Amino acid sequence: MGMRPRLITVILVMCGVAMFCISKHAGSLAGMTQSAVSPPAQSTKQTAEQSSQETPSKVQPDPDRFAIIISGVGGEDAYTKKFTGQALQLYQVLTTRFGFVENNVTVLTETGAPGPENWPPEMDKTSVTPPVMARSDAGEVRKAFARIKARPQTLVLVILIGHGSFDGQSPKFNLVGPDLSAKDYSGLVGSLGSKHVVFINCSSSSGEFIKPMSGEGRVIITATRSGNEQNITTFADFLIAALRDPDADTDKNNRLSVLEVFNYTSKKIDEYYKQKNLLATEHPLLDDNGDGVGHESGAPGDGAIAALTFLDPRPGTQATGDPELARLLDQRQLLEDQIGKLKARKNDMKPEEYDAELERLVVELTSVNKAIKGRQK
Repeated sequence: MGMRPRLITVILVMCGVAMFCISKHAGSLAGMTQSAVSPPAQSTKQTAEQSSQETPSKVQPDPDRFAIIISGVGGEDAYTKKFTGQALQLYQVLTTRFGFVENNVTVLTETGAPGPENWPPEMDKTSVTPPVMARSDAGEVRKAFARIKARPQTLVLVILIGHGSFDGQSPKFNLVGPDLSAKDYSGLVGSLGSKHVVFINCSSSSGEFIKPMSGEGRVIITATRSGNEQNITTFADFLIAALRDPDADTDKNNRLSVLEVFNYTSKKIDEYYKQKNLLATEHPLLDDNGDGVGHESGAPGDGAIAALTFLDPRPGTQATGDPELARLLDQRQLLEDQIGKLKARKNDMKPEEYDAELERLVVELTSVNKAIKGRQK
């Protein structure tokens, strides 16, 4: 059933020099629910719905981004329906608000089919028909990764929803049949051509995924801070709410960063436990500097790369028929990534070295932005 250095996150490239101020952010996740006191299938439905908004109309699709959404074995019918419903909601919001191409989003569920009983009552069933859907077993997971044909700058988003386990040595995510471990997922992520991967594990015991999954070009987010937090989590509910709620865009730049998603989700989880007067059994973590150590929301140490990783389609996507413009957009993203990585190393550098390198990158980025603006006229 079931790395070390920097981001495997995704996309959007910032359009101006102002983006450099984002470095002040840092992030991490927190959360896990108490099954003993919460109804299994709908424990957080009301709370999450209060935080969420209607999914907006579709935006222009960006074909250079991929997602894999895996809802694992429920163990009970109520959980199977809940996990499948959450996977379908994520599919819907990614392909509408965030412009993921439908055929680029693989949805794996316990049954391999949506089923009318798995639709959340608030969801428009006519708008969610994943064209790429299969059972969530190890073979289909491997096929889903193999289907992705990515360039280094391609965004790949992986989300696990369900139950996790940790035996003191190997953390795993529960699938139909044999489970895959964190080490297995790290290998699958490493097989991708992308250097921008965001891996979100919403399951119990998911905190143990941080160390084996960490690496350059990867943003790793977990619902718990250790393998000992083994209760069902609320994380997926509030993740969906973050993707729907305009308030998650805290800097109001009309773009949603992975860090903003993490911070919003963590905040809502904290509020949930306080409102229920419960001891929190989940504490989300984020690692994006590749050191294998995750941090909770607001704590220093991680977040520089997640703050520059956006879920919205990158600017200029519709104009990629212009090869020179496409090259400039890739160059801009590369420079933004370098700035994020530089900020993550700031405390390990001499101030004069850091300032000189930042200035060099900013000047180069300003030049590239000017060239992009000229091509888009």
